[in-house]
Amino acid sequence: MSYQVLARKWRPKRFAELVGQEHVVRALSNALDSDRMHHAFLFTGTRGVGKTTIARIFAKSLNCERGQSSTPCGECGACRDIDAGRFIDLLEIDAASNTGIDDVREVIENAQYTPARGRFKVYLIDEVHMLSKPAFNALLKTLEEPPPHVKFLLATTDPQKLPITVLSRCLKFNLKRLLPEQISGQMKHILEAENIRFEATALAELARAADGSLRDGLSLLDQAIAYGAGSVRAADVRAMLGTIERGRLFALLGAIDTGDGEALLAEIERLAEFSPDFAAVLEEIAGVLHRVQLKQLVRGYISSEEGDDAGIAALAASLVPEAAQLYYQIAIAGRRDLPLAPTPRAGFEMTMLRMLAFRPVAAGEAKAHNPAATAQQAPAPSGSTRVARESSSPPVPSSATRAATTPALSPQPLALRSEPVVNAATDTAGISTTPAPVDLDDWPALIEAAGLKGPVGQLAQHSSLVAIDGGVVRLALKPAHEHFSAPPLIAMMEQKLSAVIGHSVKVKFEKAATPQEAPAEAAQRERSARQLAAEESLASDPGVQSLLREFGGRLLGDSVRAEPNGKSVEK
Repeated sequence: MSYQVLARKWRPKRFAELVGQEHVVRALSNALDSDRMHHAFLFTGTRGVGKTTIARIFAKSLNCERGQSSTPCGECGACRDIDAGRFIDLLEIDAASNTGIDDVREVIENAQYTPARGRFKVYLIDEVHMLSKPAFNALLKTLEEPPPHVKFLLATTDPQKLPITVLSRCLKFNLKRLLPEQISGQMKHILEAENIRFEATALAELARAADGSLRDGLSLLDQAIAYGAGSVRAADVRAMLGTIERGRLFALLGAIDTGDGEALLAEIERLAEFSPDFAAVLEEIAGVLHRVQLKQLVRGYISSEEGDDAGIAALAASLVPEAAQLYYQIAIAGRRDLPLAPTPRAGFEMTMLRMLAFRPVAAGEAKAHNPAATAQQAPAPSGSTRVARESSSPPVPSSATRAATTPALSPQPLALRSEPVVNAATDTAGISTTPAPVDLDDWPALIEAAGLKGPVGQLAQHSSLVAIDGGVVRLALKPAHEHFSAPPLIAMMEQKLSAVIGHSVKVKFEKAATPQEAPAEAAQRERSARQLAAEESLASDPGVQSLLREFGGRLLGDSVRAEPNGKSVEK
């Protein structure tokens, strides 16, 4: 007996065997069991999610010799013939190769005849969006009012190409892309039934590569079994797909996080030995950073990827949220620009080095990673204090220094990591002066002094200060903005506020009876007032009024921009 591929051998024969389309199964089962049947159904979704399979099970439910129900017996002649593809009253039409009006006219002419064997004559038209416009027009009348013994089941991967007149005559069911864990779970079930040895991490790799399609996943599984000589191992799957071990990705990001350029290049060298698809590696890195950010900012998030939890948790604890966002954008841009690089490896290395160059570091780390700048900088006067800032500019050399040498330019890393922001002014000689006092009742001033920017700044700007009671900063946050209060952001806020206030503090969010206006709300109110004043000022200007009268024009409010100084500027 010839070998049958897994996608065909394990094609579901009952609704209960389907994976991931419960919403469609429920609707069709209820319609079958209650005998409330529409005459035309449209199944949409990407390839390999079960459109044709559902249509065949539905046809079997209609024509089972033991009666119409959502649970066909699978044993009678009609059920067996439908499974084998030889049931005379199930007509499967491939619209991709039968696009013309003559093909549709034949369907219309045959629809009037009663079924030869079953209760219903079922027309399954696959990729129906490929029909020509005349073919659609010819089908419309029969599709709207078919004979009582006819059911139309339409399937398509591109419903946007269907005429609205067709869509309005069908019940539409959107089939979902399958999740990686759903695909890997079905693979595990199949391999256990087939007595084939496998590694769980190998199935996770295959499920990710399937990209939401169970059929594609089972085709890859067939390939992996052949590649592994009867077993499915993670190393074989990675070699087959050109992917890399997830631990390598964590090692790359870890080297960037610690600022270790030598370790980073060593990891890239080891990675290159496997001849990977570097675009796919950047895509994987972006996926890891996506899950890191979810771990940082979403309470209770648990990675669904097999074996990812420990690595994701470690990176989430090490990276600041701003760094995760920055690295994600660099990875996405690097993947897009990879075809423009001299070689794929060179493009990949530059993307990784770009992450390293713009890595947020503490001020004390800047010299260690910029030895050239260290050699050129004069020693600071005694008693000077190094201040970590949210952003800084490289020192400008004196005119004498510029006449003597031309130093190499190097990026100045952002200071966002561990040292707290100090509310201090620095004179031109580099010596810090006495910190300006901060009113602890002035919440906007505290935000400014602590340098709360980015995501933690959003949390602060949407909060209102209730009180500062010793070591507790009590804040009120409206329900609409509670998603800002992620634990990593609260911890960062506590660290920076402690540096400004002068002692360790904890931030506590509570519900205030009458919460004060948050800084973001005050800023929005002020902007709205300035905008209104600017529009009124411009509208009352004699020159503007003269132009409007002469040319019959009108002033558009959204074309006026209010400047912070109160002036109005027309865009």
